[in-house]
Amino acid sequence: MLVLKPSCENCNKLLPPESTEAMICTFECSFCKDCVDNVLKGVCPNCGGNFVSRPIRPVGKLMDYPASTDIVFKPVNK
Repeated sequence: MLVLKPSCENCNKLLPPESTEAMICTFECSFCKDCVDNVLKGVCPNCGGNFVSRPIRPVGKLMDYPASTDIVFKPVNK
């Protein structure tokens, strides 16, 4: 099951399950689109992989498969 992290790992911007700003790498590291484009330049600082848009989990599935509440905050040196 895909982990829907609640915020950007770099700037801590909120990324709710319905966010179209959330980007993930192959290891589900989560960043906002602004950080991916302007800070990370499309490369995950944790694994070196690329990013894709995080899928939106349908509202009806969030009850049985809720988004994570665990915040990962590891700002990248800018």
